[in-house]
Amino acid sequence: MGITYIEGTESYLILPQGEAHTPVILGEPGDEALLGVVTLEILGLVLNPFNRTLQPMRAIL
Repeated sequence: MGITYIEGTESYLILPQGEAHTPVILGEPGDEALLGVVTLEILGLVLNPFNRTLQPMRAIL
């Protein structure tokens, strides 16, 4: 299994919770796609581990 990072590689995501540009790391064919912490933070989301859903981040201003 290898990981390839190409400088400047990013993706534009559109989800019901929001849309944003996020960095991308490319894996091997057959690897699972996942949203990392950086992507979730950019979109202002957190993962609820109990019911495995994405929820808005409660930011302290």
